[in-house]
Amino acid sequence: MLSKPLLRLLASALLLLSAATALSAADDYVKSIEKWRAERVAELTTVDSWLTLIGRHELSHGRHTLGSAAGNDIRLAAGPGRLGVITYAEDGRVTLDLADGVGAKIDGTEARSAELIYQSEKPTYVRFGTANFYILSRDGKLYVRVRDSESPHRKNFAGIDYFPIDPAWRIEAQWVPFNPPHQTNITYTAGQTLPAPVPGKAVFTHEGHTIELIPIGDNGDLLFFVISDQTSGIETYGASRFVYASMPKSGEKVILDFNQAHNPPCVFTVFSVCPLPPKENRMPFPIRAGEKIYRDGPH
Repeated sequence: MLSKPLLRLLASALLLLSAATALSAADDYVKSIEKWRAERVAELTTVDSWLTLIGRHELSHGRHTLGSAAGNDIRLAAGPGRLGVITYAEDGRVTLDLADGVGAKIDGTEARSAELIYQSEKPTYVRFGTANFYILSRDGKLYVRVRDSESPHRKNFAGIDYFPIDPAWRIEAQWVPFNPPHQTNITYTAGQTLPAPVPGKAVFTHEGHTIELIPIGDNGDLLFFVISDQTSGIETYGASRFVYASMPKSGEKVILDFNQAHNPPCVFTVFSVCPLPPKENRMPFPIRAGEKIYRDGPH
């Protein structure tokens, strides 16, 4: 039988071990968020990030000249004065005829004309100098989306400001799947309202409030939450922030890590349209975690 002094010593050792384990876990968590932040900044500053968008031009049926000079039907913010002619046929085909001597390439080739593929995960890219464009299909409309790796927004990227990392904002929520999925209407910053599938809800309590967050879209194993809270429009972007979470397996909790709450693309460029949070995701308390409002944004 162990003596009382030995028992006290053993208990103290166990407490120290438990504290050390907790400190190690907290340190690992902080490092994981710091890693996520570094990856986020690296993604934002790549040559094809949101910061490089310089144009989004709706494409109507017919034949249109495009280039940076005045008088073009589609006036680009970069590139040659006359890049060429783009045609959107009634059958849905989009073709491009490049002007002579512009030095542009279509999907890496020096072809002077080609059909531009847009109904694919790999659309046709037209590159000229540091800029490029491709055809974007959204909600039955086509757009010429233009990027420039030398965009002032990318070159003068101001960095991201964050709230302090707080493990308390890593919340384990009850996952309630919907089978079949429900549907909700989502309003976008451009004003349109569109239906979106809702695969379930994440339920948790905070400060006496029961919150039932709903993810939107069909993103496979990834849940996409559009949220707002009482910091919105003051310390964080007024419209929304985004949070992603892994789809839990049956009976498991869903992890809502608000330390990874981040700004939507429309914080960084006027050439993006973003969803606004559904009423369920407008939380009546401040979430001082994740990204703060971008100090050099267009809004």
